[in-house]
Amino acid sequence: MGNPAGIRRDFEALEQRRLRAAELLRKGLSESEVARRVGVHRQSINRWARRLADGGRRALRKAGRAGRKPLLQERDLRRIEEGLKRGPEALGYHTSLWTSARVAELIKKECGVQYHAGHAWRILGQLGWSCQRPTGRALERDEEAIRRWKRYRWPAIKKKPAKRAASSSSSTRAD
Repeated sequence: MGNPAGIRRDFEALEQRRLRAAELLRKGLSESEVARRVGVHRQSINRWARRLADGGRRALRKAGRAGRKPLLQERDLRRIEEGLKRGPEALGYHTSLWTSARVAELIKKECGVQYHAGHAWRILGQLGWSCQRPTGRALERDEEAIRRWKRYRWPAIKKKPAKRAASSSSSTRAD
């Protein structure tokens, strides 16, 4: 009974369950029996029965969207994605690295909605973008020279553990 942690609720199925309970109550079954058949607590059936008596079956319909309404519409998300594809240079930055603060600024500029930088990444997740770091490797990097250095030079300069003295044969335990 109830919803397991981390599982999204299926509001359509929940509504169907309430309507099924209403039908069983209409047939004259007890609240306890309806609760067993529908798979909920008896208190829920009692609450639904009161709603049913006050407002009919319409009162058991789903309420609609749970939570706060989103500040960004579908068209806003498309504009943000277009801005992301243009890159941060289009906003006047000198590097091509998106940071959360830069994304929040893009959202403010494109849509007029102010997001905290820490929440801007949620919008990126909605759009299917992920956090990635650039490799940051120099264009002049010589992979062959690096391989040789690691193979020959590094072992020669690497610190080695000091030689250990022979262990003592005397006991450290007080007799």
